[in-house]
Amino acid sequence: MMSGRVIAVVGPSGVGKDSVMAGLAATLPKAHLVQRVITRAKEAGGEPYHPVTDQEFDKLVARGAFCIHWRAHGLAYGIPRDLYDELALGKVCLVNFSRTALEKAARLFPNFVILNITAAPGTLAQRLSARARESEDEIARRLEKAVKTLPSHGDIRHVSNDGPLAETVARAAQILAMPGPQRPLLGQTPCDAHAGKGTNP
Repeated sequence: MMSGRVIAVVGPSGVGKDSVMAGLAATLPKAHLVQRVITRAKEAGGEPYHPVTDQEFDKLVARGAFCIHWRAHGLAYGIPRDLYDELALGKVCLVNFSRTALEKAARLFPNFVILNITAAPGTLAQRLSARARESEDEIARRLEKAVKTLPSHGDIRHVSNDGPLAETVARAAQILAMPGPQRPLLGQTPCDAHAGKGTNP
């Protein structure tokens, strides 16, 4: 029986997901910041993650090393199966998610919450330019994709990150502490989670 919960942090590139997650990890009781496995070079920087090659990632998938994985922006992302162990300990697991993987994740994890972080287009453009990881064309493409549809069901909470980070983190912590809807996404059943059914969103 898993008593913890997964908080899936989503939002467009440049919105500050990693910074907000780090702030929440230092604020929320029993918080666990999940490190993803990504087919991104180690020197690319950004969030703390486990870099692997495409071939290594495929081998990990074949071994069942992930509870869920997906592809986005030309990269592969995996969430290690030890997430289940953290949930069993009652941890609040903060995970940087792709919006395309949310419906699958909601079937896998009980007590699943989506934290949607938003920011104005101008804020996003400034942050993407400042991190110096994409070309101008790549930044333009990411801004075009900034508005994406979220699932129509489930516990979805929204917070703006246009202002100071400390204020955003404080608001997010308050929002996450509030009672939320307990409706499952698309027929979630708790027994599906630990069985690890369906690892590809």
